[in-house]
Amino acid sequence: MMRLVKAGLMFGNLVAVTSPALVERYNRALKHLIDKETALTEFHIDIAGYSPEIGDELGDDLYLNPKGCNQMFILLTTDQKTAPLLQSNFSTSRSIIREYIEENEDQLFALTAREAVAGELMNSVFDISSPSDLLQINQIEIEADTIQEHVAEANHLGEKIDQFMTQDDAWWDDVLIADMIELAKRTGNIHRNPVKLDSKTYRQGNYYTSHFGGIYVFRDASTPTLIAREKVEGLEDILIDQILTFDDREAIANFLRDEGLTQLIVQAQNQSTAAIIKQKIDFIIISTAAAQGHNLAGLTRQNVRLLERRFADSMPAEYHGLMEVWRWASMGGRVPKLKPDHPAFFYALRSSQHKDRDLVNMMLSDLSRLDFRQLYICHKNLFYQTYRTWSDAKKDYVVSFLSDEYVMDKVGAREALFGDEPMMVEPEPTPLPTPAKPAAKPSQKSRPKSKEKKPFKSPWGEAYADERLSRLRENQSENDDFRVLYKDYRKKSYRKKKNKRD
Repeated sequence: MMRLVKAGLMFGNLVAVTSPALVERYNRALKHLIDKETALTEFHIDIAGYSPEIGDELGDDLYLNPKGCNQMFILLTTDQKTAPLLQSNFSTSRSIIREYIEENEDQLFALTAREAVAGELMNSVFDISSPSDLLQINQIEIEADTIQEHVAEANHLGEKIDQFMTQDDAWWDDVLIADMIELAKRTGNIHRNPVKLDSKTYRQGNYYTSHFGGIYVFRDASTPTLIAREKVEGLEDILIDQILTFDDREAIANFLRDEGLTQLIVQAQNQSTAAIIKQKIDFIIISTAAAQGHNLAGLTRQNVRLLERRFADSMPAEYHGLMEVWRWASMGGRVPKLKPDHPAFFYALRSSQHKDRDLVNMMLSDLSRLDFRQLYICHKNLFYQTYRTWSDAKKDYVVSFLSDEYVMDKVGAREALFGDEPMMVEPEPTPLPTPAKPAAKPSQKSRPKSKEKKPFKSPWGEAYADERLSRLRENQSENDDFRVLYKDYRKKSYRKKKNKRD
């Protein structure tokens, strides 16, 4: 893993803690939260105050996230808001913490100037022992204060002041006045410099969790769906409309289509989008060569063609499926007809533009792991896990590629891969209205699960489209064939979704 660390691809953008005063404040907060302290004099922290060095020292990477359920945090500076969240079991945790810091930035800036701020992302579940517990997490409440309780004392002083201003003969109440003076010594002038941190509650909408081997929860979809990497005990007990695993590729494809969550990377013959497919093919070629023990040192794009010829007989099905897409997109070959059971199918998709685009791209990268660049961008923890299984030759190449070609132009790469709208920027979490009105039905009151298997209709065309496609080929250019066919496919999906709602 040191290759990634040295290249800035792992533990990057962390906040350095080198000041003795900050270390002392961190220790007070750590003692307050988990009754432990660190002997380190220098370390780095993420947005939640987690330090990989301290995690190694304590032998506990979840020391601020016990049981992976209620994330605690320590804030030494508001600069932490741009840092990543390294040890989290829920995809929504970082966006909630960042939103909280930004909304209370002035107050946190003043408080962290004299003491660490500690808090917790609280929900109604304290131990996730069964998959059904996941849907019990309906909202997240975040509260924070300094270790010396400056916020609580400021609120208490405010109450004393209100009492003094409204109580008859308060000037003669020596005890009340003495309490106010003592509190003011610790809080300062709360009218001139108010100290207040508002607690806030957020809905837990669609999300990914690493619990139970990895589960994607789409509770806000028109058909609430849970998609697990693998079947685990207790999965069938979850009260939700649809439960799928990665083995249910056709059902996953139908769900993504019906909800309008994905689109084809190549929707018409186009050299720029064809280049994206070609890069995915190159990654598969490189992975195949590395698996065969080939030395990838000094590998260039021109050399990849040599590897393609040399290991042609060893190429996996993903390679052949994407080659079919690439030939059509760049050379006018026949229209591809990949089905979900083809290993290359999900490589050819990306999320459409909606609020859960990062979550969908995360799942697509999970379903297409040979594309190591997308895996790194969309699902870093899974990338790090997969990275450990690679040969040294592949590790060297991937680190070099990401450092030289991705890190140098992150924005450009993301726009090319995921569309014009900026990708992988944390969406703002949705705060609960007052009074709280859940936007989606509680999962416990789900509709009966449908046992009927939906037929899959591929965006590349199936038997239902063969006759129409032949007619189009007679009257239109090959470039228009796919565009019209795909447009027809989208209309069918929209009508199907609309009828279902009606």
